Amino acid sequence: MLVNNDPFLAEFDRLAQQVFGGGDGVGLPVDVLRRGEELLVRIDVPGVPAGDIGLDLADHVLTVTAERNVELGEDTVVLAQERFEGAMTRRIRVPDWVDAERVRAEHVDGVLTIVLPMAEKARPRTISIQSAPTPSAVSA
Repeated sequence: MLVNNDPFLAEFDRLAQQVFGGGDGVGLPVDVLRRGEELLVRIDVPGVPAGDIGLDLADHVLTVTAERNVELGEDTVVLAQERFEGAMTRRIRVPDWVDAERVRAEHVDGVLTIVLPMAEKARPRTISIQSAPTPSAVSA
């Protein structure tokens, strides 16, 4: 569970159990990191070529699908198998402040890294305060 007082990650605190718990992520372990004004989602996908990974963002849900298949020869007998094989899906709810048009992803050495940048409209701003004119003294 993400425990952090950072308001930037407040929505992830609420959704941490969904992200890290449950069986939805079998075979796709996830890390969520903050780097400046963006979140990084790193997902292990060893043995899965980039072309066999699907990535979709719709209605604030990031869906990652991957399929890992191992071709075995006819004379091969599996004695132990702990690595997951087959189709895998991971769904992660993302905050509404993510700029969906600028999301990007890369696949390097079996790790899929998804960058979720903060939308310009969600960035903190300093608001200037204007002085109101003081009422002139009323002459008697």
